[in-house]
Amino acid sequence: MAIFVERNLFLHFCLFLLFVTSIEASDPFNSSCFPPDFIFGTGSSAYQYEGASNGDGKGPSIWDSFTHKHSDRIIDGSNGDVAIEFYHRYKGDIKLMKSQGFNSFKFSISWSRILPYGKLSKGVNIEGIAFYNNLINELLANGIQPLVSIFHWDLPQALEQEYQGFLSPQIVDDFGDYAELCFKEFGDRIKDWITINEPYSYALFGYVTGSYAPGRCSAFTNNNMCGVGNAATEPYIVGHHMLLAHAKAVTLYRDKYKASLKGKIGISLISDWFVPNSTNKEDIYSVERALDFMFGWFMHPVTYGDYPVSMRERVKNRLPKFTSEEAEMVKNSYDFLGLNYYTSLYAANIIYPDTVNITYIEDYQVYQTG
Repeated sequence: MAIFVERNLFLHFCLFLLFVTSIEASDPFNSSCFPPDFIFGTGSSAYQYEGASNGDGKGPSIWDSFTHKHSDRIIDGSNGDVAIEFYHRYKGDIKLMKSQGFNSFKFSISWSRILPYGKLSKGVNIEGIAFYNNLINELLANGIQPLVSIFHWDLPQALEQEYQGFLSPQIVDDFGDYAELCFKEFGDRIKDWITINEPYSYALFGYVTGSYAPGRCSAFTNNNMCGVGNAATEPYIVGHHMLLAHAKAVTLYRDKYKASLKGKIGISLISDWFVPNSTNKEDIYSVERALDFMFGWFMHPVTYGDYPVSMRERVKNRLPKFTSEEAEMVKNSYDFLGLNYYTSLYAANIIYPDTVNITYIEDYQVYQTG
């Protein structure tokens, strides 16, 4: 479930949820129950939908490499080489969206489709630009407003090989160049931009469990399953650089494009909800800690310019610090917030006995059950 909320409309949104939950089961419930300007949309991400993984000048992404090299980490061993062939079938899919009454479509741009080598200095793929222009125009022609995610985890493999992607501060400027190219090419028609989708998921599953690309984890994880990584430091470094890359893109948009293009820019985060497993005060406190380490990890910096106190106290010097200039750039770096919510969990305080083989999971000391 994805929710997009403008900052000054959050209270109205909460009141609307109260209204919806108060409707009796016997009352009719359809689109007429919603405000006239309510957005009914659907969404996708480039790697999961597009296919054409090496067609028309596209460069490989880390997900191309990961699924080919580690098919054992994919439940059914599949990959995105073909996917649902959205790259070739998007017009038919848009007709289906229109027939279902959708008035918005969120999609992500494949970084390596428009910049095959990840860097603006190494060339733009004109065919990739043309695809997204055609997609946007087709959506608008069918009365569907496009909403664009600039990054949904499919980092160009070239940048992973050159400097290990989001582990390096070099990614911030390259992400800024990529984002600005998107603003220049598509910004006249895109009014809502998401810089990064779920940075938490990218950092956790890519650098703690190793189950997502680029597939890094500590040597003690599943008998050195990943072969490379450090889950005590890397997720925090990656998250830090993702926040700086996000803020860089927001600053560029606000300084150079917002006034003329009149769009909005934000970020999409993910959060579960947590309920204490007991009335024990340690379990009650663990709920706030779980929220801090999942939602607050990114929400707190983009609101206040720093990480939650609980993270700073527990992670200590393994948690990167913002300079005063960086903190000012990250603070208030969103016009709206996307929230992806999937489930709620019970939270219980837990003390891990192993103080040597630590990861992000041991840092927040919360045992979660469904």
